[in-house]
Amino acid sequence: MANPLRGEVEVILDGAVCNARLTLGALAALEHELGAGSLLELAERFETSRFTGSDVIAVLAAGLRAGGWSGGTEDLLRADIAGGPMAAARAAAQLLALAFRGPA
Repeated sequence: MANPLRGEVEVILDGAVCNARLTLGALAALEHELGAGSLLELAERFETSRFTGSDVIAVLAAGLRAGGWSGGTEDLLRADIAGGPMAAARAAAQLLALAFRGPA
């Protein structure tokens, strides 16, 4: 079960429950991979619905790897994500929102 206090989001891949979370290292890699000028620019893409499918895959892959998943981006491209593209986009947006939330 995902723990949102740790920034975790549950993602179901090929029927298996996985916890994803964005660590600082994962965020830095995302910033570089997606060509974002800043971490806030990356979050704003999702807040303003200007994200792409590639953005969703990159965020999910980074979050899943930081959560302990051993797959890579190519594995994620072939995986069945429960709930389809909308659920994947929602999970990616949740990951970013949890990563940037203030102290409770």
